[in-house]
Amino acid sequence: MLYIRSLLFNFLFYFILAFGCIIGTIIGLFSRKATIPFWNKFWMPLCCSFFKICGITIEIRGKENIRQEGVIYAPKHQSALETYCLSSYITKAVFILKKELTYVPLFGWAQHLYGMIAVDRAAGGATLKKLLKDAKDRIKKGRPIIIFPEGTRTKPGKTTEYKPGLVFLYQNLNVPVVPVALNTGLFWAKNSFLRYPGKVVIEFLEPIPTGLDKKEFMATLKQRIETKCAELNAESAKKYPHAQMLLDKANKE
Repeated sequence: MLYIRSLLFNFLFYFILAFGCIIGTIIGLFSRKATIPFWNKFWMPLCCSFFKICGITIEIRGKENIRQEGVIYAPKHQSALETYCLSSYITKAVFILKKELTYVPLFGWAQHLYGMIAVDRAAGGATLKKLLKDAKDRIKKGRPIIIFPEGTRTKPGKTTEYKPGLVFLYQNLNVPVVPVALNTGLFWAKNSFLRYPGKVVIEFLEPIPTGLDKKEFMATLKQRIETKCAELNAESAKKYPHAQMLLDKANKE
C-alpha cells in the first residue's frame, strides 16, 4: 500500500505542479505581481492538498513568529516538501536558489517570473554583490526571503556547514532572522520515491534580532535549529517505526 500511495501521489502532484508552471508562466508574462497570489494562495495549497493521498498531515508551530515582510527565514532543509509548502504560510516569500534551476523548462521559467533570487555560484565575488542587490529589492517590495543555511538537503539527524550567504544577508539587510526547524525528511526522504504517512511538523522559532556579530549569530542560529530538529525527530521516532529506521540508517552513514 505504501508503494501504491506513493506512486499515485507522485504522479498527481508533479502533474499538477507542471500544469501550474505552464499557467504561472503565462500569467507572469503579463504580470509578474499576479504570479504571487496564484502560487501562494491557490496553486501550491492545491498541490499540497495531495499529501492526504499518502497520509501526510502538516502541523505548523510557532505561528506567532511568522511575519509577512521585513524578515529572513532560515529553514532546515531535509526534503522537497518544505520548498513546496512554506510559501503557503509565508505568502509573498522568495527563495534563494541556484541559478541552474531557472534553466529547467517550465519550472525554471515560472520561478524566474515569480521573482526567486537565483545565485550563480560560479560568478565569484560578483555573486554576493548581485545577491545583496536582489535581496534588498525583494525586502523593499515587502517580500520576505527564505534561504537554507546549509545550502543543500541533509538527512534527518545530520548537519553540515552553515554557509556564509545567510550571515552576509543578515549583516547587510538589517532585518531579523527566523530559524525554522522541521522533520520533513522522515516522511519525504531525500532522493526517495516513498512518501511515508504521519505528521510533518514545521516550527517557526523565536526570531534572532539584528545587531549580533557573525560568530554569535551563527552559533545562535545553529543551536536553535539543530536542537529543535532533534526534538522533532525524537517525537516522530516514538510514533512512527519508519522514522526511527531512517534515523538509525542516517546515523550509520
